[in-house]
Parts: sequence; structure tokens; C-alpha cells
Amino acid sequence: MGRRDYEDDPNAPAANSLVPAASVVVADDSGRILLQRRRDNDMWALPGGAMHIGESLPDCAIRETSEETGINVEIIGIVGTYTNPRHVFAYDDGEVRQEFSVCFLARPVAGQLAASEESTDVRWFEPAEVDALPMVASIRKRVNDWRDGNMPAAR
Repeated sequence: MGRRDYEDDPNAPAANSLVPAASVVVADDSGRILLQRRRDNDMWALPGGAMHIGESLPDCAIRETSEETGINVEIIGIVGTYTNPRHVFAYDDGEVRQEFSVCFLARPVAGQLAASEESTDVRWFEPAEVDALPMVASIRKRVNDWRDGNMPAAR
């Protein structure tokens, strides 16, 4: 399913959905960050996705990271909350979702890199490499918030 992001765009469609979601900055001991290249928009992104009924938001973050990257993580902090009502995601099926995401900080504990049906590539990047990657503005903001130290430091 295709997806288009709109942020502060007067021509964006009106939101018709609000879904709690988690995204995850996974940083390894050498300070690299884990990113996936999304199949729906061909952009690099943090792992993450929608919360399911019956799970907590941290459990959602752990599940989505494992499903999308093959890496099992431990949550160690929160990067921030991202709930801009002027940021919406329009899907091919007509859903227009208002942003509602908590971005967690995690460290890898097990697993092997593996792309999923939602991604075409999964890789570790040095923080300085991220600036050159194609990435939607809201994800770049989360990465920059982590990189700029606007959250608890990695261990």
C-alpha cells in the first residue's frame, strides 16, 4: 500500500484516523543507528508502526523493530513525542492518519539484520551518514533530536 506524507501543507487531505504508534531509535554500542528503507515510499526511516489492542506502546516498539529489522531490542529511554496535527499520512485506501507517535530509544540485544515485507533494505549507519539519506522530515526530526542530545543519552 502506498503512503504519502504531508506536513504543514495547506493542500493536505483532512485526517480521518488517529492511531497510536511507536518509532524507535536503535543505537548500538559504537553509536550507529539502525534504519530501514521503506517499501511504501522508498525513504529511509526508523523502525516502528501502529500499536495493537492488548499491547503496551513499548511492547509495540519492540515488536515492530523485530518484525521490520530482525533485531531484538531493549527500550532504554524516550526520544520524544510527535503529535503534530498538521502532519498526516495519506494511504491508497483512503485513510488519512494524523501523526501520533512516541519515539523510543533502544539498544540491540540479539538478532540479525533482515529486511521485511515492509522494507527493501535494513542497515546500520554512522550518525553523520544520515544527513545524505532520503528521509521524510518527521523522521529526520526524530533522528536529529536523538543525535543532538535532546533526550536521554545512550549507555
